[in-house]
Parts: sequence; structure tokens; C-alpha cells
Amino acid sequence: MTGNSGSIPGDVFDVRKVRKFIELMNEHDLSEIDLRQGDQRIRLRRGPEMVTVAATPAMPSGGAPTALGSSTAGEKRSGEAIVDDSKALFIRSPMIGTFYAAANPDSPPFVKVGDRVGPDTTVCIVEAMKVFNEIPAECSGRIAAVLAQAGEPVEFNQPLFRVEPN
Repeated sequence: MTGNSGSIPGDVFDVRKVRKFIELMNEHDLSEIDLRQGDQRIRLRRGPEMVTVAATPAMPSGGAPTALGSSTAGEKRSGEAIVDDSKALFIRSPMIGTFYAAANPDSPPFVKVGDRVGPDTTVCIVEAMKVFNEIPAECSGRIAAVLAQAGEPVEFNQPLFRVEPN
């Protein structure tokens, strides 16, 4: 191979690109970047290993892990009555991107408060790097709250919807 970076042009493993990803991680205080293109993948992490618990309806009855919700039972949110989140599930963003509640501005939202969802129900779109990713509920229940605003940026693992399980 020739060249300064030790890789071929356009290669995801180009040292300059990796350095740029690290700069972006530091600039935006990101703990992980996971990119895939074809059969190539690059995953960068910093800090301690994080454990993510997926929200599923088969939770033990002894209580939900704290990773499922960022709020405590009985927390009062602005503009809401007191809400018991101890049994709530959260649909979280699997990536950094822009949240869209509908397929396009003229379409109705995928889901709204009160709608029933199943594991395969598309609840929103998160656009990242010009790719529009349909996000499934991955749990069953009723949408209790929409926690993100259409067109607004979302972070990895940010709660997008609160779901009351069936």
C-alpha cells in the first residue's frame, strides 16, 4: 500500500477518518460510534463498557432495571400529572440522528398517545447521515407519551416514547 494513511481511498478504516470520528466523539461527548457500510464495520468506544438493557414485555415482576427509565416512580414532569413510571417501558433511540414522527410532513404520525403497539410496529424514523431508519417498538403496550419533538436531534439511548405494557 502507498500513501500516508496506510489504507485505500474511501476506506472506512482510513486513519484520517478514524481521527475525525474521535474528534467528533470528544466534541459531542459521545461514548460510542458504530458505523457499517456493506460488510465493513468500525466501532469506536471510550470509557467503561456500557450495558444496555432492551425494553421487553417479559420483565421480571420484581421491578424494572434502572436502565429502562431515566425517571423515578412518581416523578412529576412539566405539563404532566404525576406519572408512575415504575412499570413503564421506554422506546429509545438506537442512534444519534434527527427524530421524525411521520414518513413525511404531509403524513400522519406513525403512532400517537393512546395507540397500541407491538414489537414490529414502526413508531418513528431516525435520520442519520442521510439514511432514514424506521424504528420498531420492540415491545407491546399503549403509547403513554411522545418524548421527542419532530425534526429535533436525538441522542443514542434517548427515550423517544413511554409505553404502558399490556
